[in-house]
Amino acid sequence: MSGLTINNVRKSYGAVNIIHGVDVEISDGEFVILVGPSGCGKSTLLRMIAGLEDITGGQISIGGRVVNDLPPKDRDIAMVFQNYALYPQMTVAQNMGFALQLAGAKRTEIDQKVGDAAKILGLQPLLDRKPAQLSGGQRQRVAMGRAIVRDPKVFLFDEPLSNLDAKLRVKMRAEIKALHQRLKTTIVYVTHDQIEAMTMADKIVVLQGGKVEQVGSPLELYDRPKNVFVAGFLGSPAMNFLEGKVTGGTSPALVLATGTRIELSSAPGQSDGRDVVLGIRPEDISFAPEGGVTATVNVIEPTGSETHVALDLEGKELTWVMRERAALMPGQKIQISFKTPSLHFFDKTSQQRLS
Repeated sequence: MSGLTINNVRKSYGAVNIIHGVDVEISDGEFVILVGPSGCGKSTLLRMIAGLEDITGGQISIGGRVVNDLPPKDRDIAMVFQNYALYPQMTVAQNMGFALQLAGAKRTEIDQKVGDAAKILGLQPLLDRKPAQLSGGQRQRVAMGRAIVRDPKVFLFDEPLSNLDAKLRVKMRAEIKALHQRLKTTIVYVTHDQIEAMTMADKIVVLQGGKVEQVGSPLELYDRPKNVFVAGFLGSPAMNFLEGKVTGGTSPALVLATGTRIELSSAPGQSDGRDVVLGIRPEDISFAPEGGVTATVNVIEPTGSETHVALDLEGKELTWVMRERAALMPGQKIQISFKTPSLHFFDKTSQQRLS
């Protein structure tokens, strides 16, 4: 078993608290992504798992063994860094096999494991090259190969794709996911890119300010975010928010500060008369032939398969993702409505989801 348990883990630098009692349970073979804005503590948490940072409090277990006081080499983990950390004077094969060489493995074993990893990653033609002769994507595969040959219980990835261009990032996302499906090894992966998190993870851990905001599958977090922060962080383009008061009882509506009413097919229980934040995904906006609200078109951004439209609704900017073709012009006033079964309601004061 190679599961990972993070129990009430805390980290402080002097009087400054960075990680505030994080609890995460990672199953054997699970692909878990730690995601959040810069400074949320995700890389610090990963480095504590790796043994590169001391733990101020709490406990980390790998495969049922507490590793708090173990050095990195004894934790049976392998880490892939953002900057690849390859030895420039060594060939690809030497870089991939170096950790095994230090561990005293026999040459035949090193060659076998390096060859197997190179085959998985498509590196066989590159084994005699040095890092300077490789592209960014090839260097990333070498760094992954170096981790694979160690056959660790847990792979740790620290923003491994952030130095790659957009097209290569998409390709490497698919390669890493395919690698996980083949090896079925536990992976803990850190990124600030929520698209990486949504497309790759079995489970996402959303962090903010050193605390866990929500844990769940990508679609669970997308469809039922626990609070306004998670709702706004996951999704591209980001969720739109409108503040108002729910009124109307059995025929509910959201009344904005200006008095405009947005008719709703339903609203959460006990929300009548309550100040709320209404969350609207950009894809849940549509034209309203009648009974909608008036918005002004500000900016139109065609992307090919869809069009992103920036709207002004009484001083509030909304983003609309259109999948149909329509001739819109900046400054044009249009009637829009919201797909009310897909709306998200949050308490204005607590910012927590209303069921």
